[in-house]
Amino acid sequence: MPAASQPASREKSPTAAAPAKGTPGAGLSAVQRALRKLGLLRDIDFALYLPMRYEDETQIVRLADVRDGETAQIEAVVTASEVVYRPRRQLIVTVDDGSDTCQLRFFNFYPSQQKQLAVGARVRLRGEVRGGFMGRTIMHPTVKAAGTELPQALTPVYSTIAGLAQPVLRREVRSGLARALLDETLPQGDAWQPAWDLRRSLNFLHYPAPDVAMATLEDHSHPAWQRIKAEELLAQQLSQLQARGERAAQRAPVLARRAGNDSLVEQLMAVLPFALTGAQRRVVEEIGHDLAKVVPMHRLLQGDVGSGKTVVAALAAALCIDAGYQCALMAPTEILASQHFGKLVGWLDPLLERRGLRVAWLTGSQKKKERETMEAALESGEAALVIGTHAVISEKVRFKNLALAIVDEQHRFGVAQRLALRGKAQGGLEPHLLMMSATPIPRTLAMSYYADLDVSTLDELPPGRTPVVTKLVADHRRDEVIERIQSQLEQGRQVYWVCPLIEESEAVDLRNATATRDELADVLGEAVRVGLLHSRMPTAEKAAVMAEFSAGQLHVLVSTTVIEVGVDVPNASLMVIEHAERFGLSQLHQLRGRVGRGAAASACVLLYSPNEGGRVGEAARARLRAMAETSDGFEIARRDLEIRGPGEFLGARQSGAPLLRFADLATDTRLLEWARELAPRMLQSHAQLAQRHIDRWLGSRSEYLKA
Repeated sequence: MPAASQPASREKSPTAAAPAKGTPGAGLSAVQRALRKLGLLRDIDFALYLPMRYEDETQIVRLADVRDGETAQIEAVVTASEVVYRPRRQLIVTVDDGSDTCQLRFFNFYPSQQKQLAVGARVRLRGEVRGGFMGRTIMHPTVKAAGTELPQALTPVYSTIAGLAQPVLRREVRSGLARALLDETLPQGDAWQPAWDLRRSLNFLHYPAPDVAMATLEDHSHPAWQRIKAEELLAQQLSQLQARGERAAQRAPVLARRAGNDSLVEQLMAVLPFALTGAQRRVVEEIGHDLAKVVPMHRLLQGDVGSGKTVVAALAAALCIDAGYQCALMAPTEILASQHFGKLVGWLDPLLERRGLRVAWLTGSQKKKERETMEAALESGEAALVIGTHAVISEKVRFKNLALAIVDEQHRFGVAQRLALRGKAQGGLEPHLLMMSATPIPRTLAMSYYADLDVSTLDELPPGRTPVVTKLVADHRRDEVIERIQSQLEQGRQVYWVCPLIEESEAVDLRNATATRDELADVLGEAVRVGLLHSRMPTAEKAAVMAEFSAGQLHVLVSTTVIEVGVDVPNASLMVIEHAERFGLSQLHQLRGRVGRGAAASACVLLYSPNEGGRVGEAARARLRAMAETSDGFEIARRDLEIRGPGEFLGARQSGAPLLRFADLATDTRLLEWARELAPRMLQSHAQLAQRHIDRWLGSRSEYLKA
């Protein structure tokens, strides 16, 4: 396969021309603006905008040969045409192709369509033929003049938006594909060479031959699809490795670990009320090795629910403080940040006081005076560690010498937010970055989306954690669940009850947290205190409720998903999740992790509401089945990836990270392995080809991978 030697073209589309100066998009037509919304700017963008399905307009069939429910193309003569107004305004047309008759119905139509479908006109029609009491019908068929030449390929149908009709989009894609520079960027002599080249693959996928096996297009197993997926995966690997290389040129503070009794790390380990697991010790060593380098650490710490990520973060912070620098820990919610603060203050504050240092707390709900005090402590260096929410990256927050940024539940933060935290360092240095996630990453996802990261895994749970039994219970058996709650309360235990809504909604028929709290309080009696927690409550009120529950003053806590992460109440032994079929798999697993944190046997009840047929949807059924069959977070993550796909799994649509459009990480492992093996060699020996490959596939989107 020859490697291209031509320079990359500008690859711009005349239709999608650059906007005029001033307001972005000014001077563009409606079509141009619509194309820009779809990300169609360069010729190569059009070429890579592949159809979501196809229509077969290559042959005419007799109406008598079409079975009810089939989609077909016929040519027929209009024998009757009228507009009726009852039961609603519609255009009804009768056609006859010589073998059978059929009725066409249009609820939305224009005068031009009436003229096109005048009695006596011969037309070409395509649509689904339905049988019925009134005879055969096609609803809103596509209509063309009869007698025109039939296409030689299947007709592509593209994903589009309002204001951009299929014929227009097809014309623009065809034009962009014809102009696009599709020279080869794969180096010669590679061990595996795709069977089809890029231009042949794209031409075929836009306009497949009518005799193609449709299954190979639908499951992306056709050689043309294999070529496209291989190129996409290679572009992603190249961009990730390029980002890693660019970070290697940056400089960060060297945070060498102290030895002896003067070491804050050693002092912290001495006061911890538990021994570290082998996995925790290994991960702390990996982090310490990174922090001792002049190159910024860029590490993901992943671990299942309850694996002990917080203490690893505390030890990393201690190592940073030991070296004379500051550390920031940012969490997505105040409840999670508060849980971190409570633990780290208890462990570190007594040790820091001896050094004249402290732990600061920053959230958006703080009173002005308290916030200003914390900000001053950070700027002076008195606060060696700050824990908080997005408030940590506020413009007013200034550090004396930030050297380590820790981001918990990192997938909940956008690219800009992570960059803002990294930008708080001084002196032209980059802070080390430790990202934590309680959602374990499946191997194929780590190979793909985290190729530029070092990954540490806590694959061992601390001793004393009890297995959580998971039960699926239909809503009509709620009385049994109430009995189980009463049994747990009699044993002195506490209970969570999670609802998907705060208040009653007319839009969906779901039990809500407020009504459930009232119902449980009534059923369980005055001796049982039932609390309510949700995101709309004032911060102080939420904190008070959590404090009461943690202290055992509340027996049952009815909550929304604000308790999903970070909440640690060892005495809580039962979790009930209302309308479990409405929650995501990762979310269900995180909620289940709120129990089983003590020595008592614990259970999670997934209370689901089947439809009138006694069933739940296919995806919901898969989620509930996975929860009942395994408590292994890595297996849960693998199944979640299969159900949702990588974009939803990573929260990438929120973060802005580019998604794989064509490759499937669950089935394309072989292609991913090929791309991982080729990418480093290509960057080293064919740097120009590698850059052209990245630009072709990712364009400016590759910048997201560097955040």
